[in-house]
Amino acid sequence: MTSRLLSPLELGPFRLPNRVFMAPLTRSRAGQPGDVPTELNAEYYAQRASAGLIVSEATQVSPQGRGYAWTPGMYSDAQEAGWKRVTDAVHARGGHIAAQLWHVGRISHVLLQPEGAAPVAPSAIAAAGANAFVVRPDGSAGNEPTSVPRALRTEEIPGVVEQFAQAARRAHRAGFDLVEVHGANGYLLQQFLSSNSNQREDRYGGSLENRARFPLEVVDAVVAQLGPERVGVRLSPHFAGHDIADAEPEESALYLAREFTRRGIAYLHIAEPDWAGGPRLSDQFRAALREAFAGVLVFCGGYTAERAEQLIASGGADAVAFGRPFIANPDLVERFAQGAPLNEPDPSTFYGGGATGYTDYPTLGD
Repeated sequence: MTSRLLSPLELGPFRLPNRVFMAPLTRSRAGQPGDVPTELNAEYYAQRASAGLIVSEATQVSPQGRGYAWTPGMYSDAQEAGWKRVTDAVHARGGHIAAQLWHVGRISHVLLQPEGAAPVAPSAIAAAGANAFVVRPDGSAGNEPTSVPRALRTEEIPGVVEQFAQAARRAHRAGFDLVEVHGANGYLLQQFLSSNSNQREDRYGGSLENRARFPLEVVDAVVAQLGPERVGVRLSPHFAGHDIADAEPEESALYLAREFTRRGIAYLHIAEPDWAGGPRLSDQFRAALREAFAGVLVFCGGYTAERAEQLIASGGADAVAFGRPFIANPDLVERFAQGAPLNEPDPSTFYGGGATGYTDYPTLGD
């Protein structure tokens, strides 16, 4: 039933054992102070090393890029050393892992920003209805409405691009096999792409090509550090969360897909409308993406093994990423191979905490 899903895949310089990718999953368990990955994080990822590729939880490229308490960074020596423990643990079990690099832009709060500054965004437009996860002055933690951002000045943008380049260098030194640029889910790159959140009048705003300029500069900066064969990008056309309402979602995605093909990047990871709502992707759009992008095409969004097998067998995708199933099933690949039942995840332990709901889900061997 899952012969194609479990077959090997060539991705950049790597031969992956299967096409079951682990999606990036924020778990808010980085060590404090400093948002540093720990031995507990290394154990969690190593347990899931049978995935064809693990994509790490979103990892902020700078203190300014932080939108949620207890998420890991990739901008300090301690963070780099912490991530080296993670990649060593994954590689010791024969796995492959990509670092997802993240700047949240306006999905943040002054309590999370250096010196209580306003978050940055393409334009000074708050994300209506969006929350950031903060630690309050009294020590309690919880969601708070995102703060009103300030617009990045044109001359500041190269500095943000350099944050991604520096994070890519650290990710490489930390032993990651690839880097995934997070251009999805309403964070900074998608804020520049989206026509409602980007009201700029300089060369980064207006036309689709101008709105795509910053995301492409980020991808080019990461490619310059690692080579295109070790770079992937995640996009979420039709994403409807975080007050994103792009007038040209499919045109934007196809334009970027063609630009990524020109650059020769390894893979394009499409997050389908799922928890954030939005229309389902049409067969016509899927076919257009397949034509526009020459590399490995990955989809993610509530798939079962059966649906993933069908999509890959039809030629519509090369791999499928699974999120919540991997939270509760560290041996997900083996369960797919055997047709075994899956553990159900416990949403109350998704974010924050320790080993409970993180490293204590049973495998078939247990």
